[in-house]
Amino acid sequence: MARRVNVIGVGMVKFQKPGASEEYHEMASKAARAALADAGVKYEQIQQAYVGYVFGDSTSGQRAIYEVGLTGIPVINVNNNCSTGSTALYLARQAIEGGIAECVLALGFEKMEKGALGSKYADRTNPMDRHAEVMGKLQGFGEGPPTAQMFGGAGREYRWRWGTKRETFGKISEKARKHAAKNPYALFVERLSLDDVMGSPEVFDPLTRYQ
Repeated sequence: MARRVNVIGVGMVKFQKPGASEEYHEMASKAARAALADAGVKYEQIQQAYVGYVFGDSTSGQRAIYEVGLTGIPVINVNNNCSTGSTALYLARQAIEGGIAECVLALGFEKMEKGALGSKYADRTNPMDRHAEVMGKLQGFGEGPPTAQMFGGAGREYRWRWGTKRETFGKISEKARKHAAKNPYALFVERLSLDDVMGSPEVFDPLTRYQ
């Protein structure tokens, strides 16, 4: 049978807008140290590290871990778009569940550039090409940011299929802002009503700016 796995410590740093954050290795190392302190565990007890990020050079995970300690543990870099954080945690859990390790670290960071997300490489197949092809056939592409169109398009398809109201998606943002107002590490801490969310400019149906 699989072994029981426990999260014994957590840590994070404040979210910042692009251009206002510290260097990625500084943010990551502070979060890691906070998690270790919360767990009451010394870094020397960590046997593996799973480090997630999307934007950055190869082995940025190692550079971030070096700030915490140089004990020679394996550092596995994880890049899985919006699932990066959960994937790093999933792999960390598997290592313990499978008996490979006793104590591991799952760490994540991101240092964003200003502006809409876009592809970095023009000389190779875009990994989202099939998603874009299907979306183009079903809904077409407009003038909005590509990523917003991807997420908005998924929401729109869900509405078409299940009859979900646009306000239902807006309530997610209202709920998130309610929780963020109580979180000193959150970026957007101003509470918003559903009317505020739905009244903000539309980016790509059903998403508004405040979503």
